[in-house]
Amino acid sequence: MSNEIMEYVQKEVYGVWFLIGAALVFWMQAGFAMCETGFSRAKNAGNILMKNLMDFCIGTAVFILIGFGLFLGEDALGGFLGLPNLDIFTNYAAFDWSNFVFNLVFCATTATIVSGAMAERTRFISYCVYSAVISAVIYPIEAHWTWGGGWLAQMGFHDFAGSNCIHMVGGICALIGAAMLGPRIGKYEKDENGKIIKVNAFPGHNIPIAALGVFILWLGWYGFNGAAATSLDQLGSIFVTTTIAPAIATVVCMIFTWIKFGKPDVSMCLNASLAGLVAITAPCDVVDVYGAIIVGGIAGLLVVFGVWFFDNVARVDDPVGACAVHLINGIWGTLAVGLFATDTTPTYSLAASDGSKLLGLFYGGGFKLLGIQFVGMLATIAWTAVTIWITFSIIKKTLGLRASAEEEIEGLDITEHGLPSAYSGFAIQDMTGTVMDVNENTNLGESSYDNASEAQKNASVKVIREVTIPAEGSAFYDTGMHKVSIIAKLSRFDILKKALNELGVTGMTVTQVMGCGIQKGAGEYYRGVELDATLLPKIKVEVIVSQIPVDSVIEAAKKALYTGHIGDGKIFVYNVTRVVKIRTGEENFAALQDVE
Repeated sequence: MSNEIMEYVQKEVYGVWFLIGAALVFWMQAGFAMCETGFSRAKNAGNILMKNLMDFCIGTAVFILIGFGLFLGEDALGGFLGLPNLDIFTNYAAFDWSNFVFNLVFCATTATIVSGAMAERTRFISYCVYSAVISAVIYPIEAHWTWGGGWLAQMGFHDFAGSNCIHMVGGICALIGAAMLGPRIGKYEKDENGKIIKVNAFPGHNIPIAALGVFILWLGWYGFNGAAATSLDQLGSIFVTTTIAPAIATVVCMIFTWIKFGKPDVSMCLNASLAGLVAITAPCDVVDVYGAIIVGGIAGLLVVFGVWFFDNVARVDDPVGACAVHLINGIWGTLAVGLFATDTTPTYSLAASDGSKLLGLFYGGGFKLLGIQFVGMLATIAWTAVTIWITFSIIKKTLGLRASAEEEIEGLDITEHGLPSAYSGFAIQDMTGTVMDVNENTNLGESSYDNASEAQKNASVKVIREVTIPAEGSAFYDTGMHKVSIIAKLSRFDILKKALNELGVTGMTVTQVMGCGIQKGAGEYYRGVELDATLLPKIKVEVIVSQIPVDSVIEAAKKALYTGHIGDGKIFVYNVTRVVKIRTGEENFAALQDVE
């Protein structure tokens, strides 16, 4: 009788833990949102947060309708998929509610991995569509093979919590998507022959938020890996391996980057923590402490190699390192099962289809389990690569996959969501866009300045001159030195910079500012309420000229900035009465000769 009571209590306790684990995995969405936002630029923060929110919400909708059935429905087609059903509607009283919620939160994780690699240049509508396809079809079918009683499970393939089924799948989708999108404007510099000669870094705008995201993810991973544990011993062992692997990965990464770059790299170490977690996810229940240390140590090196490889060899622009973290270490974690699986772990149950025990290569099991892991991994790669390529190709031909160049430069917050800034009230300046060079993805449109009338030119780019009193000896006497202050759109900066350089201007001061204004009928809305005034990101360029005629500067700036649309900019001209160069003490014309 006492045994029956203990079994009942244990069942109920682990049933509750199962749902707590599901809640922890859901909380990982916040971690992904913070991590991706921090590693990206401020002008896209709201867009990234919206995508991470919609991953789960859209994923829930399609998982209800088709995903859950394909995943855990009655086995069909020789273990290829489950039969879709609507039991959640037709037989709710007997429905497996816990299992549905648990598998739903895992499904949403797969889709959210993709958003980081394709950040800052993907159309929002297109993102919603492919996120739905991943959650409705791509993930449920391949997950059925392993966790739904499908053909891989029947072979003895093992992926306890998702190195293969979730992280590698998300990483493949991320890689193919980022490759089809192309790099962000200015990521790569090319010579006159079109050969890439330099990779530019776009630092994340908020590393503290990214670090918070990593800590949230690490906490959530205890539910991610541990929720399916069936005994206290097994749960404890999983917690140990899930702690050791990312910790060792981070230490190894810190030491390696310290040696290679001269200083320990903060963002890379944050990626390394996640890489260690990804790698230990498949073997977390079947490896001992030695295996966890090796899995984590290699993951810490692989993530550094992966970031370098995708930037410098594959030329795939991945803003957050999702491909290095999830794809490469998802593969490594899947194969690690075949190398380090040991029967010294609690409730070890790996067995082949003939019932024979399966062990890792380094624990006396030979190549059998490793071979099974290879087969399962390659089958999953093939399925995911083909289906996501078809999905992206259809979206690219219909909706369009990539935002326009001007939208990308202005930022997706304002262009996709009408959100002037995700940091309203904070002095956040995102100047990274001002050093971008035009590349093959740039299409800013040509100015129709030459065909515009003088009235159109003057109306579009206003010129405001300081009134001067041409009396010699007066404080307002025109000295021949002028400051020209130009307020313009961020997207026109590169054209303006080149126009001024060609004119002979080599020194300028550049500041990002927020322009306040509202146009009737063109207002933006926040929570359904129209904003009284919209703050839009602008660029302010200031130059001091003496030998170069100020009218030439004005004409060059007007020609560079003119599009014929409201908000092209304004030019302010001021007299400069005195200039002093601090280093040499030179004044006026002499002080300006090396900046003009």
